[in-house]
Amino acid sequence: MHHHLKLAAGRTPSDFPTPDGSRRSAKSRSAPKRSIFGVVVRTLLAPMFVFAFLHTAIAEDPKVFLDAYCVRCHGSKQPKGDRSFDKLVFSDASEDTQLDLQDILDQLTLGEMPPKKAKQPTVEERQATIDWLTKRIDLVNQKRTSTNAQAVLRRLNRREYLNTIRDLFGMNMSMFDPTTKFPRDQTVEHLDNIGDTLVTSGFLLQQYLYAADQIVEKAFEKHNSEERTWNFKDRFKQQPEVDTAHGAAFQNRYMCLYECPNSERPEGAFGPLLDFREGVPADGLYEVRVYVEAKNREHPYDPRIMGTDPAEPLRIGIVPGNITFGAMHLTQPFQPVLAERALPDGGPEWQTFTIWLDKGFSPRFIFPNGMIDIRSSYAKLVNQYPVLLPENAPKKGDIVGNRIALFSNGKVPHLRIHEVAIRGPLAETPKVFRDSFYDGEKLDSSNSRQKISEFASRAYRRSVDDDEIDRLMSIVEQRRAEGKTDEEALQDGVRAILCSTSFLYLQQDTQGPDSPKLQAHALANRLSYFLWSSMPDQELRSLADSGAILQTETLRQQTQRMLADPKSDSFVERFLDSWLNLRSLGDMPPDRETFERYYSNDLQEAMRRETFLFTRDLIDQNESLLKFLTADYSFVNRPLAKLYEVEGQIDVAEGHRFHRVRFDDPNRGGLLGQGSVLTVTANGVETSPVIRGVWLLENILGTPPAPPPDDVPAIDPDVRGAKSMRDLLTKHRDSPACFECHQKIDPLGFALENFDPIGRWRTKYANGSSIDSSGVLPSGETFQDLAGLKEVLVQRQTFFARILTEKLMAYACGRRVEPLDRSSITKIAESLRENDYPMRSLIEQVVLSDLFRWK
Repeated sequence: MHHHLKLAAGRTPSDFPTPDGSRRSAKSRSAPKRSIFGVVVRTLLAPMFVFAFLHTAIAEDPKVFLDAYCVRCHGSKQPKGDRSFDKLVFSDASEDTQLDLQDILDQLTLGEMPPKKAKQPTVEERQATIDWLTKRIDLVNQKRTSTNAQAVLRRLNRREYLNTIRDLFGMNMSMFDPTTKFPRDQTVEHLDNIGDTLVTSGFLLQQYLYAADQIVEKAFEKHNSEERTWNFKDRFKQQPEVDTAHGAAFQNRYMCLYECPNSERPEGAFGPLLDFREGVPADGLYEVRVYVEAKNREHPYDPRIMGTDPAEPLRIGIVPGNITFGAMHLTQPFQPVLAERALPDGGPEWQTFTIWLDKGFSPRFIFPNGMIDIRSSYAKLVNQYPVLLPENAPKKGDIVGNRIALFSNGKVPHLRIHEVAIRGPLAETPKVFRDSFYDGEKLDSSNSRQKISEFASRAYRRSVDDDEIDRLMSIVEQRRAEGKTDEEALQDGVRAILCSTSFLYLQQDTQGPDSPKLQAHALANRLSYFLWSSMPDQELRSLADSGAILQTETLRQQTQRMLADPKSDSFVERFLDSWLNLRSLGDMPPDRETFERYYSNDLQEAMRRETFLFTRDLIDQNESLLKFLTADYSFVNRPLAKLYEVEGQIDVAEGHRFHRVRFDDPNRGGLLGQGSVLTVTANGVETSPVIRGVWLLENILGTPPAPPPDDVPAIDPDVRGAKSMRDLLTKHRDSPACFECHQKIDPLGFALENFDPIGRWRTKYANGSSIDSSGVLPSGETFQDLAGLKEVLVQRQTFFARILTEKLMAYACGRRVEPLDRSSITKIAESLRENDYPMRSLIEQVVLSDLFRWK
């Protein structure tokens, strides 16, 4: 109490500012008359009076609160966490000050400051300071004059460029990528569409020219649409390592597949048609018929050697291959799975697929659930199971002999293809872009201006004026004058459009010089690149032409329509890349020996797909975003279900498809139990509570820790006696410089320690020590495991809702969310709180907000 008196000494009510920065006027007061009664009253009531006075002071000036509870640790001399508040000027509207105020507000709201061992404010004092800071931050937001909180002119990033080319030309881009030499887009807070980081270099400009050449050449290529048929039988050649053995065992009657495509050194993983190296003659849809049998699903070998699941039907898939990319039996840069199907046991059957193939590509067959690393298995199988082989089986060390023996007499699971028939391009193949410029086979040069105008308007995503068309047509006419044909000249006009800043950059025009509101086409573009990562379609473009898109209800309806369109899958995928950093999944791949199933079961792709389907479902059903934390279900295929130990919920015949499953274990549900998050927050070899704890602070609570000071050592102190990561970090936290941040980080990370680097549940470390996932937060809250931490996080749902809203807004607008935006972000989240923050409604509110509709 004496300390409180000292803080308030010499200050009158007129000294305390109100949230708007004004001072209260002091009223003249006459001195009270002294009496014995008055002395007694003052003596008895002094503590109560001082407490009330301090509370009033704190309500009117948070400096009183900071002086009482904060500056001892956060003063100018050796401030903890490198944060000093003793000279904070609350009337300062600068970004740095607003960041400090917001940080103080967050820590007080979370209850993490002051730390539990320090002197604690009363509930009333804490709330008074929270109220004052909230009003102050809102006031600065209302009076802001900064132009920093605006989207800067930004170019299309690489994925937006590819999607726009796809929609502009109606191209299938699965086997065509003109951006392979583009420099990697820079990211900020994992976002790759922030305008001020998307710089344009001289090298990138050169790549735009090369890309335009490739695109125009492909778009205007003449295609022979005449349907043809190719048949392949009895002459199947395979990769060199197995071809000799196959010739001896089968006389090349079959194409055999043994391995899954993720093998490190594939041998029998890809089945190319080597007699069809030139590929199909034209882009289009093709029918591929395969006479194939599934052999030896059930086998007599040790499952640890084979790595396959005898309960699952064998599956066949098709990926494209192109001889110009290298050997057809090896991994190639473009190999999306074009088709996949489970096969019945028994004799060969015809399987028919309809797939898209680009000119020059041919189908390659794969065995998605085959073995992995068969090279190291030949000798093991021959040595351990000689009884299954003939008496003249090869001797030890005879690699070719081992292969021949196993191919001829072994029981190795594999696919055996007897015949392949290809027909196409089919009549259902969509028309190509070239047809829009031609009347049959003839190019009518008299309407070149109209064609260029229509194409430029679509490419620029707005109306074009006569001056722009004149400049483009001058290029066309100049090329004609240089001796080029009408078609070549027209193509150069298209190339010029693709290299124009009007195509490469997103329009940011406002409705007037003094208005922050986006003009109709700029708003339509922002909406389209938010929800589709691509250009507006005809309906959205028409609403921009008429100006109707500026109306709130129209904007809402378009948001709902676009979210229901399959093209919004791109939004879900790319936003998860940015928010959860799933873009980095695979950057630190798990160790192949320790986590072989990660590769044999293609878990990386399955994990990405799980998180996508889970989020997609929340949006489609307009479910609460809190289910990111609390859901007791997810969407998995059988390999992922086995990792989660819920494979009993999935029929083995449908194991390659994704199904909704429910978890009995409360530790598994929600984002924090999904393999994608748990793998991307590990380093491929081991887990780190620090990395996972920081990830939680950044992406779930939105309160990232300050960077460590330069003089803080890495986590490698004297580890004698440290049996677990908890012991190691306890020793690290003994350093005063480390304790401040690690008391926030480590408890969150330890809650996830029961999950190994690929998200598999464990109760002990490799050295046999038990895992302790309990923790104590700086606020004093405790939990025993991840399920308990989830309950704590739900209590802090306002923080989670705010960080998700903030990430959505940054992604939607293509700019950083600044402290001055905080009030608007909070209001969006708070407006949905009563209904538990429905996910689709949140996206709608982001679109309808001033931040989205303003520059």
